Amino acid sequence: MGSGLPKQFLEIDGKPIIIYTLEIFEDHPKIDEIYVACKEEYIGKLHKLVRRFDLEKVKKIVSGGSTGQDSIFRALSAAAEENSQDSTVLIHDGVRPCILPETIDDNLACVEAHGNAVTCTALFETPVISDDGKHVDEMPQRSKFYTAQAPQCFYMKDVMKAHRRMREIDPSYTGIIDTCTLMRYFGYDIHIVPGPRGNIKVTTPEDLYLFRAMIQYKETANVFGFNSQEVTRNLRK
Repeated sequence: MGSGLPKQFLEIDGKPIIIYTLEIFEDHPKIDEIYVACKEEYIGKLHKLVRRFDLEKVKKIVSGGSTGQDSIFRALSAAAEENSQDSTVLIHDGVRPCILPETIDDNLACVEAHGNAVTCTALFETPVISDDGKHVDEMPQRSKFYTAQAPQCFYMKDVMKAHRRMREIDPSYTGIIDTCTLMRYFGYDIHIVPGPRGNIKVTTPEDLYLFRAMIQYKETANVFGFNSQEVTRNLRK
């Protein structure tokens, strides 16, 4: 992002992005507890924000690891200490603050039916394969392509087993970019939950502008009396 501050702590309308994200899970009736992995030097700051915004479901903030997957493992381990191995866990990005409650519901239902769930959106652009980054080598059929997002949802016992096995093989998680990749590596049949296109991950300045616009849209909709279901339907498009 180039701001000098971890992007999850950047503020929009006086509220950090991480708080927008946490509030969605805080307010969801089917979410019982929240565990957060955070850069160690920002743990104190995040504790203050949790108290300031009255996030009662945040049970523990743990120090992040050397990789994204190591950070996820640390948060999962903290959750495993307090909960049954049959618990359902949703793994989410701190900078993905536009997830809809309905998508959380769909993930939980998919886990109950199939054992796991990964939020995905259909690819709307034409994919291109290039070996050298200069010439088009292949243009595969777009209808077969999806973008994996979050939340990614599993039973605690399954995802912890996969992490422990990978840490024995390769503690650096080489080539494992998300939990879906990890579970696929060990042969799990992963099920797709369709997600909204508005479920953006705030990674670049352009994403930040888009998120700000979405916040303003919601505020405008409230001023003109649109109900939350109307706003949700529009954000799904």
